[in-house]
Amino acid sequence: MAAWGSPARAGERVALPDAIEPVVRLLEDTPRERLVEAVAERVQAGLGYRDALAGLMLAAVCNVEPRPTVGFKFHAVLVVQSVHLASKAAPEADRWMPIFWAMDYFKDSQARNQRERGWTLGPVDESAVPPAGQARAAFVEAMERWNEPRADAAVAGLARTGDPAEIWEPFFALGARDYRSIGHKAIDVANSHRVLEAIGWPLAEPILRSLAYALLMHEGGNPADRDDWADRPWRRNQTLADRIRDGWQTGDGSAEATRDLLAAIRVGSENDASDRVAGLLGDGVAASSIWDALFLAGVELLVRQPGIVALHAVTTTNALHYAFRHARDDRTRKLLLLQNAAFLPMFRQSMQGRGAVGEFALDALEPMSAEGNEAVDEIFADVSGRPMAAARKTLAYARAGQGLEPWIERARELVLDKSRNAHDYKFGGAVLEDVGYVSDDWRGAYLAGSVFALQGSERADNPLLARTRHALG
Repeated sequence: MAAWGSPARAGERVALPDAIEPVVRLLEDTPRERLVEAVAERVQAGLGYRDALAGLMLAAVCNVEPRPTVGFKFHAVLVVQSVHLASKAAPEADRWMPIFWAMDYFKDSQARNQRERGWTLGPVDESAVPPAGQARAAFVEAMERWNEPRADAAVAGLARTGDPAEIWEPFFALGARDYRSIGHKAIDVANSHRVLEAIGWPLAEPILRSLAYALLMHEGGNPADRDDWADRPWRRNQTLADRIRDGWQTGDGSAEATRDLLAAIRVGSENDASDRVAGLLGDGVAASSIWDALFLAGVELLVRQPGIVALHAVTTTNALHYAFRHARDDRTRKLLLLQNAAFLPMFRQSMQGRGAVGEFALDALEPMSAEGNEAVDEIFADVSGRPMAAARKTLAYARAGQGLEPWIERARELVLDKSRNAHDYKFGGAVLEDVGYVSDDWRGAYLAGSVFALQGSERADNPLLARTRHALG
């Protein structure tokens, strides 16, 4: 049977529910140049948003392989929850715009996948699917041993018979297990969880099979049998997590602790950052103050070297924080904090291979006045070509005490109108969600750093929007 890791043989396809299969086939078979109009006809004939979202996700996981790395063409999968968030926040008249963009993007990824080796997600090996009571243990063991065939069969059994709330616990941990693919594994976990929350658990099996396959991506020999840099923090943090005090979930907020951790992440190693988190929790510091530092450290890296690696420091932190909020297991939540702290210096080290990483500290940023009714427009005009000015004006705007909603709403509008690639949607969605979790004292600084990858008002609109609006009438 064709499954992970090889092109599917003719006629071997994953079985899909009758209600969704026509949508998936429409996306798979329609040429890209005709897709917008073809989907618009289905919408006008009654295709609902939920079924369209489900068809998009299933088409992507069945036709785009998360190899050789969990990224690149696989963003057709990773971006689905981001466009869903953008759609939910959009005015009713524009609700379909992000979904149509993602469908067009899927066609590009599908073509790239076909050029590489024509992979599709094949049927599971039914003879290897474990009994219901053994599926979870079999899945955990297979993932720990990085055994792809056994993991594929076990996750299929888990999807069919397991309690969804319990199934997600190992996935939340596995998304943080290793640094490979600069955080995309954690992003895939959050993406899959969010989308299944929207489209329903009966569609879980192919999505979880794709997710497990992505989480097992590695280079070289079996990671279970070697000591790779990408795996070391996870192994070390097992012991560190066990040393964190009981009752760590409660503590006192501390701006000084946030500054202390931010400074450690700025110059220290992955071990230094994890140790500092454990120490602060032991000192009774609230986890929210630690998350403040993690959020700030991500956008600070983006100022120090604007580019794709630093951008993923932000989107990975968003994904790990999402997992932290939804995980039930106390130890998993501790590990997510420790791993996020470790990953941020690793992002910085990855950036050093791409050029100079500048010196910059968000907590030392000086505000620049941008007052009055035109302040938000002025800021987002500066975003397009003068991001440091936009950052300083954003900080001043936040400190003026007039409320950040106009700023946030304008940023959201520009994500909808200007985004042209998956990272535009992913980054915008992450920032506009996480700002709600940053403490009041740090919210302005966080948004100030984010302007280095948000959309500016002087960027041209995505031309696909006009085509979609026309097709929908």
